[in-house]
Amino acid sequence: MSLANHLEELQRRHGDIEREIDEALLHPSVDDLQIVLLKRRKLAIKDEIEKLKAQPTRH
Repeated sequence: MSLANHLEELQRRHGDIEREIDEALLHPSVDDLQIVLLKRRKLAIKDEIEKLKAQPTRH
């Protein structure tokens, strides 16, 4: 998988988790721990995206 494709996939997953968090916040029956875990996953993906973007490009 190329770097660009990998970044696209990570950004898609980041957006999916963001939508999942938004939906979970609309339902009071959702456990707070579940929301915290989703936010941690989202942050981990964001960190990975930033790490990949910071790598020097290879020619």
